[in-house]
Amino acid sequence: MAAFTEKAIKHSFMKLLNEKPISKITVKEIVEDCSINRNTFYYHFSDIPSLLQEILIDEVNNLLENQSEVNSIYDCLINAIDFALQNKTAMLHIYNSANRAFFEQYLDKVTYIAVDKFISKASVDYTISESDKETIIMYYKCLLIGFVIDWLTNGMKYDLRIKIKRICEMYDGSMETAFKRSAEAERQ
Repeated sequence: MAAFTEKAIKHSFMKLLNEKPISKITVKEIVEDCSINRNTFYYHFSDIPSLLQEILIDEVNNLLENQSEVNSIYDCLINAIDFALQNKTAMLHIYNSANRAFFEQYLDKVTYIAVDKFISKASVDYTISESDKETIIMYYKCLLIGFVIDWLTNGMKYDLRIKIKRICEMYDGSMETAFKRSAEAERQ
C-alpha cells in the first residue's frame, strides 16, 4: 500500500509540475489531487524538494534498469532525453527553480552513467589506465551536460535527440583516438 501511495503522490506532483512552477505547487494541492491527507504525504516525504529528489532518483534507477543495447553515447542518453521531452514543462520548471541543484545532480549522474557504460564497452579492446578512462568519461560527460544545459537555457526549442545524434556522427572515431593514445602511453 505504501508503494501505491508514493506512486500516487509522485504522479500528482509531476502532473502539477507540468502545469506550473514548483514554487506555485503546495502540499495541499498534491494531496487533494491524489485524494490523501497531509499526514500521509508527510509520512512519505518531508517536503516538496525531497519529493522531487526522490522522483529524479527513481528516474536514474529506471534508466539504469532499462538500458540494454549500448552502441553509442546516443543510445545511452536517449531514454533520459525522451523523459525530458515527455515532461518538457516540468523539466523547465525544475531547471528554472530554486531546486535546480537536484536537477543538476540528476543530470550529472545520468550523463556519467551513460558515458561510463558506453566507454566501458567501447574501450574493451584497449589497455588504458583507469585515470585516462576517467578523464575520457569526464570529457564526454561535461560535453554532453553542456549541450543539455544549452538546450534547457534556450527553452528546449530544438530537438536534442537530433543534435546529440549528429554530434556522435561528426565526432565518430575521436573516442577511439583517445583510447589509442592512452594505450600507447601505457606501453611506453
